Amino acid sequence: MSKQSTDKQRRNSDARARQLANLEPFPKGVSGNPAGRPKSITLSEALRLQLAKVSPHADERTFAEEIARVLCVNATRGNVNAAREICDRTEGKPKQAIDVEMNVRDWRQMARAHGLSEQDVIREAQRLIESATDSSLLESN
Repeated sequence: MSKQSTDKQRRNSDARARQLANLEPFPKGVSGNPAGRPKSITLSEALRLQLAKVSPHADERTFAEEIARVLCVNATRGNVNAAREICDRTEGKPKQAIDVEMNVRDWRQMARAHGLSEQDVIREAQRLIESATDSSLLESN
């Protein structure tokens, strides 16, 4: 290594040591960044701002008004996607039906079918609950 580079390194380390010597921790309860992280604009906010501006291609209409007009024109010309978009925005999306088939059986019938008494099932359920409780207590410790 050349003498010039070692001198430069020494000067840098001396300057760094002087900088660190002047540092003091912040007092308790005082933030080093009181304003916090600067708020960034989200895509939704940026779109709302843009949609509120007057469109240069329309007579004193905003971009939002122009988009709504074009959607309506396209829907009346048979564009199903435009019509669906208008309906979803004005009426809300239709609820979707979910077909759920639940065959809930009576545990007593199931126990009898397997040759068990109600008391056998109750004792086994209590044993399972106690073992699950015991194992969760062991895991939390």
